[in-house]
Amino acid sequence: PTRRSSDLPSARENNVRAMSSSRIPEPVRTPVSDQELLVEVLGRMPDPRRRRGVRHPVAALIAVAVCAVVAGARGFTAIGEWAQDAGAVALRRLGLERGAMDESTLRRLFARLDADRLDTLLGAWAATRSARVAGRRVIAIDGKTVRGARDGDAAAPHLVAALAHGSGAVLGQVAVREKSNEIPAARDLLGVLDLDGAVVTMDALHTQHDTAALVIEAGADYVLTVKANQKILYARLKALPWARIPAASRTDRGHGRRATRAVKAVDVPAWIDFTGAAQVAQLRRTVTRKGKRTVEIVYLVTSADARTAPAEVLAAWVQSHWEIENRLHWVRDVTFDEDRSQVRTGNAPRVMAGLRNTAITLLRLHGHHNIAAALRHHARDTDRPINLLLTG
Repeated sequence: PTRRSSDLPSARENNVRAMSSSRIPEPVRTPVSDQELLVEVLGRMPDPRRRRGVRHPVAALIAVAVCAVVAGARGFTAIGEWAQDAGAVALRRLGLERGAMDESTLRRLFARLDADRLDTLLGAWAATRSARVAGRRVIAIDGKTVRGARDGDAAAPHLVAALAHGSGAVLGQVAVREKSNEIPAARDLLGVLDLDGAVVTMDALHTQHDTAALVIEAGADYVLTVKANQKILYARLKALPWARIPAASRTDRGHGRRATRAVKAVDVPAWIDFTGAAQVAQLRRTVTRKGKRTVEIVYLVTSADARTAPAEVLAAWVQSHWEIENRLHWVRDVTFDEDRSQVRTGNAPRVMAGLRNTAITLLRLHGHHNIAAALRHHARDTDRPINLLLTG
């Protein structure tokens, strides 16, 4: 009998495949032309299904899912409902020539998709649209756990993402390997990114000699944070004569608080042994809210020299690093309610996270600052998310 695209292997088979595919392969960069549309990039995705009986191209199914997520869909049921409401004419614009698909088709397909390949393709496309901060491409690296995807005794997937400062485009994502941590995953992610001429900002967890060397080898600069958890390095940086060094400061007001950031930078001391290190800096944050003042002092190690990265530029890079928390992780947690998602089978949780990243990227690049409002806007007219995707 004819095999339909929805007649995919069982959830048990999917979980076996997911276990065998959970190891991240050697990084492979995927070039994408800045003239290549997102819908064309999706055409490069390999189809894990058997060829017999396949009704819809895998790229078209992913395109439908992206459009549904842009319209606010949070799971497979909502994606299927969006597709049913869209109608045959709209779906043909996305490549579904044979009518609507069943929700279960997406559910089983996404459990088996090559999530590494999908994240690499989506990130390479987004990289061609990234902006510059103080004249450089600046990339923030940080991790997030998809808490709702925990399945039985299996840990919830922890994903490390790269975000372009300024534009808010998500440039890549990798999963932390089983029984590993975020540090090697971040290095895997750096390996698939085009870092030539870029600046990479990372928090204190990633202030590691091997990570710094990897960034330098890729032709980029790093800005690494040093906090009190690195006691010896922190103490030695703290002992430098900062009182004699002039500061570049800036005060911002908003959300009921006043925040002043003062940065002092000097040439790197001889005892700093990070590959390529050129400067160290002290960053002092003073926040006043309802008359209560808090002060935090952290230190920076960077390979960018004083000519290309004076203190005020370093301050801008460090401040915009937190866009990855505010413009990506917070949006996925709160707007998309990711931590309560019930998508758990195989690679599907990571695929869905990648589609949320892509929806956020599309909306940011289109000029939307409030993602929740943007989702409502695109939910009111089926053509809006389709037009957004087809012109992205």
